[in-house]
Amino acid sequence: MRLIKFLPLLSLMLLVSCSSVRVATDYDTKADFNQYKTFAFYKKGIDKVDISDLDKRRILRAIESEMLAKGMTKSDNPDVIVNIFAKSAKKVRVYDDFNYFWRPWYYGPNFGTRISQYNEGTLFIDLIDSQNKELVWQGIGRGALRYNNVAKKEARIKEFVSEIMAKYPPFS
Repeated sequence: MRLIKFLPLLSLMLLVSCSSVRVATDYDTKADFNQYKTFAFYKKGIDKVDISDLDKRRILRAIESEMLAKGMTKSDNPDVIVNIFAKSAKKVRVYDDFNYFWRPWYYGPNFGTRISQYNEGTLFIDLIDSQNKELVWQGIGRGALRYNNVAKKEARIKEFVSEIMAKYPPFS
């Protein structure tokens, strides 16, 4: 009966702990984002990003998809140039654990400290005004990188990009 009382709280905690991507943005308040209709990728900058070429392609495809969905078109003479930067870091999470569990020989409370390790990834998406070569918008997404197959990895990359690009343009 006690467990039933905690189910709503447990469900909420699971939803919060599985929160997708934390996003922050910054932008030039003087930039006219309505004038940006075309884009291209900054190959020189993207080539320097220290991730696999497969992941770069996944990220660029996801960004292209988001930009096209926003009504922009890819061009050889773009209004904005898109650059990316990505990094990851190992994170350790330590927390006191109290829960009820069932074992064939015991049912009852469990007290202890739990430690979990995971990789946290950060993706920067920069939009640079091609006329004056100045950064006009930056989106940063940070979140856990937990996947065990290519399909989940691709879905996670799309989620990162989608969450970040949802904040562009800043006045929509």
